[in-house]
Amino acid sequence: MNVLVWHVHGSWLTTFVQGPATCLVPVTPDRGPDGLGRARTWQWPERVREITPGELRDADIDLMVLQRPHELALAERWTGRRPGTDVPAVYVEHNSPHETPVGTRHPLAERTDITLVHVTHFNRLMWDNGRAPTTVVEHGIIDPGPLWTGEEPRAAVVVNEPVRRGRTTGTDLLPDFARAAPLDVFGMRTEGLARHLGLDPARLRTRDLPQSELHPAMARCRAYLHPVRWTSLGLSLLEAMFLGMPVVALDTTEVREAVPDGAGVVSNRPDVLHDALRRFLADPEDARATGEAARAAAQARYSERRFLDDWERLIKEVTR
Repeated sequence: MNVLVWHVHGSWLTTFVQGPATCLVPVTPDRGPDGLGRARTWQWPERVREITPGELRDADIDLMVLQRPHELALAERWTGRRPGTDVPAVYVEHNSPHETPVGTRHPLAERTDITLVHVTHFNRLMWDNGRAPTTVVEHGIIDPGPLWTGEEPRAAVVVNEPVRRGRTTGTDLLPDFARAAPLDVFGMRTEGLARHLGLDPARLRTRDLPQSELHPAMARCRAYLHPVRWTSLGLSLLEAMFLGMPVVALDTTEVREAVPDGAGVVSNRPDVLHDALRRFLADPEDARATGEAARAAAQARYSERRFLDDWERLIKEVTR
């Protein structure tokens, strides 16, 4: 089976391409947003093939996996075939509605021929899906192994572009968290964050690391902090749990579903979260035991195998 899918979210796609299908990933000369091609920072199997827009005209395509609204028109222009009409198609919605969970209608709300696949049950609930057939395929993580050592009495945070995204990712909360525990903030475009927040760089270090170095570096931190107010369930949170890290997180979106009792502290009360960070930093054995519970919970719900099995069932349904 040949599946056309754009390289949009590298972490999600890295798990998706582990399935049995041949994935056709568009590539353009500039490797821009519509033509990134194969990943350079993740390990993908050989059956992931780069394909140019010109080659797509004559390519055999059994399924289109769309992830952005403009891909409907882009797929038709590049392949000469209409998603959902000439070729079976699904649309993966990675995000929570940005404007409002009450009045945001999904771009596919009027389509009945393309299944809308949400990555969390929270997202499906919050979007106005209209007449579109919907389902949920929860995230799956390739297990990085129990790498946690907790040797550094710091809390890890993973966020891309924290200055630009501001309150969405809880950037404004970091000064108070940094008073409870020194922070290592990993991600893209984090430089200057301590200065922007008026913090001592010793209390908030920023680290833009290659993907191959990220997990071991996170795992040296005593705990994982997830200060995100409003976004879909962050894969970095699940990856931290797989690493065996105790989690301290805002009780927003799908977090409560992902982090059961005993796997960390989830609350919307800053004082509760600050106390939890202090406790984990002061008690490595408590951090270790909580991290082991977090890893077990993540393995039970967000495994690579469960994710691929769910996708295999869905693909059979929409292509039969």
